[in-house]
Amino acid sequence: MVKQDRAIRTRRNILEAAAKIFEERGYQAATIAEILGAAGVTKGALYFHFSSKEQLALGVLEEQDQRFVIPERSCKLQELADVVLLHAYRLQSDPMVRAGVRLSMDQHAEGLDRSGPFLRWSEVCQALLERGQAQGELLPHVIPSVTADVVVGTFAGVQSMSQAVSDYQDLRRKSSELLRHLFPSIAVPSVLTSLDLSESRGADVFEEIQRDLLEPAAVAS
Repeated sequence: MVKQDRAIRTRRNILEAAAKIFEERGYQAATIAEILGAAGVTKGALYFHFSSKEQLALGVLEEQDQRFVIPERSCKLQELADVVLLHAYRLQSDPMVRAGVRLSMDQHAEGLDRSGPFLRWSEVCQALLERGQAQGELLPHVIPSVTADVVVGTFAGVQSMSQAVSDYQDLRRKSSELLRHLFPSIAVPSVLTSLDLSESRGADVFEEIQRDLLEPAAVAS
């Protein structure tokens, strides 16, 4: 168990170091040597967990999705909004998320399959839209698979613009504005008026998740 815990910590340390380097340098410019230096581990330790720079990058892309699970909402459009707004909030402060976005947007990342995050986002959005449709939340013309791709594509564009213009400092506001433009064409009026699409929503959801994570530990102690 001790060895397993140590291996988990080492892998985590390597991923965090890789995220830092990828976010700063991009995929092509980043080197294994730089990641080793940032992680403070041996080459053998790194290659025990990751066989190549590509595998490291894929590990970062996967890790950004593992940290937080959105609390389930009775309203699926609110849950979809929370997914988007929480991501916008985390992108301002979480190096793993920032690195994941840079990698997924990096058109110069030759040899790296960048499709994973986009496909996962589309799957999540489509599933929520389908459940919302079953509950009568969507307007009749909405096709969940098409709308999911529109949400993912437009949000990716907003992220890219925000990074270039303000280093993500305006992303929460722009993400809120994006949803306020998109959702009237998706949601039935009675649902639309109940949604919280505010700029502060991502921070509120983050704090909610943090409380949920702490409560089991408090009960156990």
